[in-house]
Amino acid sequence: MASPASQRILVVGPSWVGDMVMAQSLFITLQQRYPSALIDVVAPQWSGDLLGRMPEVNDTIEMPLGQGQFEPGVRYRLGQSLQMRHYDQAIIIPRSWKSAIVPAAAKIPQRIGYRGEMRYGLLNDIRPLDKSVLTQTVQRYVSLGLASDASLPPDAIPPPHLTIDLANQSKLMAQFSLNIDLPVVGFMPGAEYGPAKCWPVEYYGELASRLIAKGYQVWLFGSPRDQPSCAAIAEIAPLAVDLSGKTKLVDAVDLIALCKLVVCNDSGLMHIAAATGRHVVALYGSSTPDYTPPQTEQVDICYLGLSCSPCFERECPRGDLQCLRNITVDAIFEHCLAVKW
Repeated sequence: MASPASQRILVVGPSWVGDMVMAQSLFITLQQRYPSALIDVVAPQWSGDLLGRMPEVNDTIEMPLGQGQFEPGVRYRLGQSLQMRHYDQAIIIPRSWKSAIVPAAAKIPQRIGYRGEMRYGLLNDIRPLDKSVLTQTVQRYVSLGLASDASLPPDAIPPPHLTIDLANQSKLMAQFSLNIDLPVVGFMPGAEYGPAKCWPVEYYGELASRLIAKGYQVWLFGSPRDQPSCAAIAEIAPLAVDLSGKTKLVDAVDLIALCKLVVCNDSGLMHIAAATGRHVVALYGSSTPDYTPPQTEQVDICYLGLSCSPCFERECPRGDLQCLRNITVDAIFEHCLAVKW
């Protein structure tokens, strides 16, 4: 086995954008513990460019399966193909049985992960997960990178910090005729998980109109799935710049870095904004900031904590979405104006 400082480490990464951003805290922790380590990540195809913005990551190994696909034979063959890399340890972030197949097939001597789905044999360093101690997702990730007898929760969580490609940033500004002559507020009105995480579109539209009237620019970010929401906001606030569906994920990283602050739901782009050093005004509905807060001190958390919250449902079980509808435009507007430029 390699010396502790020069470990070769394989991490099986998560499947969601926000989770992958938070996983950078684990990568940083591993690099601090093993300064010369090479850290490779097994990850979905979409995440390769994002992981390329994390200097701690040496290589991304594409998982040739989509989320939810089992295909144990495919996973086993991928693991076999990695045997020649001679990894010293593997850290398996997901708690599913299938996620542990690749490291076992790669014959990695130490395979670390949380107890779950009868993974005995696939893992040989099985950690208990006490959710009352490790209350946040990022704590659970970082703890896997510590010694098995380390005190928990971790004393300090290194925040994610994505690298900005200045050349790409300049190219995108020219491509979309953007400027930063006036301060930019970024809106991310979508959430991949479902509508129970989304502040109403008409609220975003009214907020955009008020900010533009106050002398700000508003840029709208999102995936192709968010285009209807962003188009509705732009209809209410015609001077808002709609970039939804027009950029790759890493392009959004570079453009979000130009914003002075962002207003967003609990989403992957929220975590990206935090990891680019932006001030985040984060709106929580069906989820909770106790579990997945943005990893930054520059944050205003807007969460009502109703008796039905958090429900963690994709759609509001009550049908009224009061957890988000009762967060007023006035309140968010005041949060935006209070941010120091």
